[in-house]
Amino acid sequence: MRLVVLSDTHIPHRAKTLPDEVWSYIENSDGVIHAGDFSSYDFYLELKAHLGEKNIYAVHGNMDDEDLFKELPEVLKFQAEGVKIGVYHGVGAPFGIEKRVLKKFSDDLPQLIIFGHSHIPTKKEIDGVLLFNPGSPTDKIFTRTNSFGLLEIKEGSFEINHIKLS
Repeated sequence: MRLVVLSDTHIPHRAKTLPDEVWSYIENSDGVIHAGDFSSYDFYLELKAHLGEKNIYAVHGNMDDEDLFKELPEVLKFQAEGVKIGVYHGVGAPFGIEKRVLKKFSDDLPQLIIFGHSHIPTKKEIDGVLLFNPGSPTDKIFTRTNSFGLLEIKEGSFEINHIKLS
């Protein structure tokens, strides 16, 4: 299973749409995980339409439209091919965000937590849990490059990496 990992797309506030390279990865994937801050409900619907029958696993972020707060959860937990995954946007200052994100799942720790909010690409293991922030494909606040993630899952194991955009 191959999933594109996004966060902080901020469409249409930071860009009109995703970069072509991201759309290309989405077309060649089994679905998308989005850790919030789509910004507009229209972009969420566009992404869902583009995916067709493919899965979208998503949470709302602090900058999302009210409709996204109504439709999407704050925290999402699911399993994909035997891998326990948690998704949460995050809140507060970038410093220390990983510990706040981890605390959100303290009752039932997944193997992988995907988060956003800071726009800073992050891949860090804490207490046996891999925390991954894909960065933003459309906004460079707090970082020099735009990025997203690619998660590959096979038989209960996974690999997740950043894809930097030019």
